[in-house]
Amino acid sequence: MSEVEAGGLPPLTPDNFINRELSTIDFQKRVLALAEDESTPLLERVKFIAIVGNNLDEFFMVRVGAYFQKLQFNNPRTRPDGMTPMQLLQLIHTEVSALIARQRRLRREVFALLEREGIRFINTDQLDQSERAAISYYFRAEVFPLLTPLAVDHARPFPFISNLSLNLGVYLERTNGDMNNGIDFARVKVPLDVLPRIVRLESVLRAYTGDAHAGYRFLWMEDIIADYLSDLFPGMQIRETFPFRIIRNADIDYEHEWEEDLLDVKSIIEQGVRERRFGSVVRLGVPEVISQRMLNRLASSLELPNTQEVFRIDGKLGSADLFELLQVERADLKDPAYAPRLPKPFAQSDDYFGVIRQQDVIVHLPYDSFAPVEDFFKRAARDPNVLAIKTTLYRVGKNSPVVNALMEARDNEKQVTVLVELKARFDEENNLEWVTALEEKGVHVIYGVEELSVKTHAKISLVVRREREGLRRYVHLGTGNYNAATARLYADIGLFTCNPEVADDASRLFNRLTGYAPNTRYQRLLVAPEYLHDSLLALIDNEIAVARAGGDARLIFKMNQLEEDSVIQKLYQASQAGVKIDLIVRGLCCLRPGLRGLSDNITVKSIVGRYLEHSRIYYFRNAPPEQQLYMGSADLMRRNLLNRVEVVFPILDPRIQWRALRILQTDLRDIKNSWVLRSDCSYQRLWQPSDQTAFDSHAAFMKDSFGVCETPN
Repeated sequence: MSEVEAGGLPPLTPDNFINRELSTIDFQKRVLALAEDESTPLLERVKFIAIVGNNLDEFFMVRVGAYFQKLQFNNPRTRPDGMTPMQLLQLIHTEVSALIARQRRLRREVFALLEREGIRFINTDQLDQSERAAISYYFRAEVFPLLTPLAVDHARPFPFISNLSLNLGVYLERTNGDMNNGIDFARVKVPLDVLPRIVRLESVLRAYTGDAHAGYRFLWMEDIIADYLSDLFPGMQIRETFPFRIIRNADIDYEHEWEEDLLDVKSIIEQGVRERRFGSVVRLGVPEVISQRMLNRLASSLELPNTQEVFRIDGKLGSADLFELLQVERADLKDPAYAPRLPKPFAQSDDYFGVIRQQDVIVHLPYDSFAPVEDFFKRAARDPNVLAIKTTLYRVGKNSPVVNALMEARDNEKQVTVLVELKARFDEENNLEWVTALEEKGVHVIYGVEELSVKTHAKISLVVRREREGLRRYVHLGTGNYNAATARLYADIGLFTCNPEVADDASRLFNRLTGYAPNTRYQRLLVAPEYLHDSLLALIDNEIAVARAGGDARLIFKMNQLEEDSVIQKLYQASQAGVKIDLIVRGLCCLRPGLRGLSDNITVKSIVGRYLEHSRIYYFRNAPPEQQLYMGSADLMRRNLLNRVEVVFPILDPRIQWRALRILQTDLRDIKNSWVLRSDCSYQRLWQPSDQTAFDSHAAFMKDSFGVCETPN
């Protein structure tokens, strides 16, 4: 391929553009490979199996659901990969079926290894007399009262089946010979919202027999219920019972949710969450051994038009519930415990604001502690010299110390403004709860910016403090959410600064978010949707110009996902010009590297390991020093660059620049956790089990928060 003269941007075609959904499935394969890795501790292998199950559930709820909608509305529009919705759904079914089969084979292998360690799943028919008595007591005391069998007949229609619910389909026959001897159908929902999916037998024995049994033996809740179905249907004979599980389309398009009688954003979100529960069925999971009679009944009652929606599963349905197994207290079967370190500047002084006045401070999670972020809010809430706190919140989790600090600040008569993104997918209900709590405290809460469809995904906080010299503003900018739980698992980066230009930009941004200021300009921050996209393209253009002039041009981008068309075209153009490009893309990647004459100079690697890579770092070798390194909340996807409020911030302090470059160099050196994307669109793992000395970036960061002391070549 040769460089396109007109405009210089190569066209995107099925030959150079990877489908994003198939790339997402490839990412799940890489996660599953960690569960296949025999060097991974056993319970960590269970964790990765559960992660794949959870990720596939969300993939069907959101991405597959969107394609079923396209079919429903006869929308044939395709992306540059050229696939129609029907073609793609067929491929997804094939790929996911193979992935699930691989996951189930692995699950059996891991469970067999766990059994050798005294951790095993048993069937109800393996219980001895005393154990069965205990389970019987448990069922009647804690399970039976929560069950509601629903019969289906001419007077009672097939019940609504909720998203992600696990159910038992039951065929019954009357035992009274004087009555109709036909076969009846009923559905029993397994109430996993209030009951565990995995029941530890020893806990039941202690509770109902008083015996202090040791060990780890588990039963599946649906097996317990199935074993006692006769208690639910006296006078009936159980002919057959099979579990089934459905996934519904849960992708809410808030842009089209506005109605005249819904005059505020909270009402729209609340309605959207309610409607999510009634989305169309996009996946029905059933056991491989299900009878054809039962399958036909379920498919007909759920109105499934396509066989692509039915997945026959070998073994128990759903894998996300395996997270419950991580409660087993066997440290020898888990990763060695790691205690995050307190960044040196904050460890040396209790005066956080004084530290930030002296120097910018970078925090690399989860290797560094999240405590300084929480303390930043707590100290601001309690400091009598702090006058105002402003922040954006996307996903904060439950019982958030950050939210509690904001409410405490309001109790202390400080001005508190919070822009909360109620449309954070699957966090809407949680966000609505703590938004109400904030409002009751008198916090000024903003829900969005002008157009409802634009999410606020930026991670930025501003503290205004009165000091001897006058008012000073302190800013925290990050690549991840203000969430203490994910901060222990996600590799993210945060920056504390009181740089006057950055602080002024932060003030302007909050004014833009809370008021009417569409023409706001910024000195340092790259803000989407107005400026980020074009600014990144201009910085790439600068590297292209250097390369064409014979200079040494280099780009290193680290992100979660790469999909946006014009960025991919620009990277292809840069490669053609001779720019050396290293892309570290954890998840989906639509760019195809290594194509002769188009992307020869581009490498793509994915790092998947103990921690979830979540930070975004963008390095431009020949930009001015203050524009060489950026970090932020935005991936290179259309939604991030053009349809969200995002903030990408420069690293201005030379010391912090050096540390950021060390992070990139450490990632580029990684072998243990790395896959490379090849020109044929497949991923190849770099690490081989025989290589016990392979460089592990996560291990390096656990020794030093910024990794190796080298700069990129």
